[in-house]
Amino acid sequence: MFNRILIANRGEIAFRVMRTARALGVETVAVYSDADAGALHVEMADRAVRLGPAPVAESYLRGDAIIQAALDTGAEAIHPGYGFLSENPDFVAAVEAAGLVFIGPSADAIRAMGLKDAAKDLMVAAGVPVVPGYQGEDQTPATLAKAAGDIGYPVLIKAVAGGGGKGMRLVETPDAFDAHLASAKAEAKTAFGNERVLIEKYIQQPRHIEVQVFGDGTDAVHLFERDCSLQRRHQKVIEEAPAPGMTDAVRDAMGSAAVAAAKAIGYAGAGTVEFIVDGAGGLRADGFWFMEMNTRLQVEHPVTEAITGVDLVSWQLQVAAGGGLPMRQDDLQITGHAFEARLYAEDVPAGFLPATGRIDHLMFPEDARIDSGVRAGDEISPWYDPMIAKVTVAGVDRTAALAGLRRALAGTEVAGLVTNIGFLQRLAADKGFAAGEVDTGLIARDPDLVAAPDAGGWRLAWAAIVAAGLDVARPWQGFTLWQPLTRRIEIGETAVSLVVARDAITAEVEGTAYHFARRGAAWFCDGAACPRAYRGANAVTVFGDDPVTFALPDPLDRGAEGLGGDVVLAPMPGLVQAVKVAVGDTVTTGQRMVVLEAMKMEHVLTSPRDGVVAAVTATAGGQVVAGAPLVTLEAAT
Repeated sequence: MFNRILIANRGEIAFRVMRTARALGVETVAVYSDADAGALHVEMADRAVRLGPAPVAESYLRGDAIIQAALDTGAEAIHPGYGFLSENPDFVAAVEAAGLVFIGPSADAIRAMGLKDAAKDLMVAAGVPVVPGYQGEDQTPATLAKAAGDIGYPVLIKAVAGGGGKGMRLVETPDAFDAHLASAKAEAKTAFGNERVLIEKYIQQPRHIEVQVFGDGTDAVHLFERDCSLQRRHQKVIEEAPAPGMTDAVRDAMGSAAVAAAKAIGYAGAGTVEFIVDGAGGLRADGFWFMEMNTRLQVEHPVTEAITGVDLVSWQLQVAAGGGLPMRQDDLQITGHAFEARLYAEDVPAGFLPATGRIDHLMFPEDARIDSGVRAGDEISPWYDPMIAKVTVAGVDRTAALAGLRRALAGTEVAGLVTNIGFLQRLAADKGFAAGEVDTGLIARDPDLVAAPDAGGWRLAWAAIVAAGLDVARPWQGFTLWQPLTRRIEIGETAVSLVVARDAITAEVEGTAYHFARRGAAWFCDGAACPRAYRGANAVTVFGDDPVTFALPDPLDRGAEGLGGDVVLAPMPGLVQAVKVAVGDTVTTGQRMVVLEAMKMEHVLTSPRDGVVAAVTATAGGQVVAGAPLVTLEAAT
């Protein structure tokens, strides 16, 4: 086993690798950017080395600096985590050339699976089923459009060097193909430096099921499957293992195909073979097709660990240190069921727009596995993925595990910035999901899942009580006992009237009265227990089911006039990928104006109303700060 390793990553995955390393007696070296100087993974490591400024190109993607840090600190191996340099074969080669061990597959194995078109050819040769499609060298729009027509709509355009949904577009009709192709190529070129794409058949009721594989360079095993069908914008939201409706026959077929894929490239370490599955009519041994292989540890690996009892990071370290496979296929078995939910800083009703800000309050339930790289007081910056934590629960079966997930999400508290916790709660409570009826279109079909939470009624009344500080002390203390106290509290743009008596408060919101009573340390609203709440400097967050945050008025704010609907603003810092309008253009509501790349995603900013473009301050290729005006409109004459 190694004495010391360097972890070339940040956040929750760096923290997670360090946990296992520490348990094995292995010292760890962290690397960090200026934005992460006070991060949790830096604090936990035995040593830490600064890489550079916040942008990833100047820090976490500096392979030379990472290798030098390993050499300077006496590390014997580098663990890449996921993302960043984890699937960069040139980095692997450089690590090995420096006399270090890369904790993962070989450069050749990564190259073999790095381009989706070449990987599919390799899988065909290995006898692994692949989705019908086009992956030829001719990348002219006419050829690609003809291929899409031959395959039959709907089709998917996918960047050959892609991942994480980048450079991917669903095209449902021929007339939309050219626009989607241009967009996919532009995003792929920015994200991967390679604009080549492939075209493949889009499965109408698709499920995304992946198989965890592990190899030692000669032999390989699989650790069963995970269902990752619940996705938004091609990004996974809730994963589970094993897959609902899986049969022994289908599991054997998928597992055998995944192992064949791993053996075909002499795979070493943890990897995932992803399959697109036809969910219509149940799972079938002839109803799955190879999509891609992720030649690294996956974000959702905790659910596999939960049902197998295996520590995949421990296996990675053992094999990288020269050991063989720790277990044989016959030794592996499934016990129970597990779910993982990804908690993000993002505005769900706004289209899952990534959010930034300070985490004022953060609390997790004790009966769940929490993988997180942040704590209260930390910032979610615009520089990196906005994940706050992964919440993983296990149970004796799917029903028990899902009940545990609902409890865990209800007990998760985040205040200070916008999150997707309410969305996750609604998704976990969805009747179709509970019945195992999952496919990649479930979220898009139900607008209620992404709706804004109810910010009125008793929640607003309870927020007013918390804002006034009446929830934490006897409400009557300091006042006469024979006459109720009347208070008026402003929450956002709504005034709440409070009538405070001994251990009781009546709150009136827009003509409706809500009655609160205190019993011991707990408060009840019309007989129902009130959830916990947190009062920050400028807002109150009410937790429990479908949490909601209420802004508090700033007494120093004199109501400066806003820009209204005449100016399109940058919602966050980012790179202007394209400007679609010019001064003098007549535009209509919803028309594409600016394409902004921020927080690893492409955001299309549209016109808020009909009008004429009066000014364009955005420039393609330029960086903008949050709130920067990009396009100004004026009324048409």
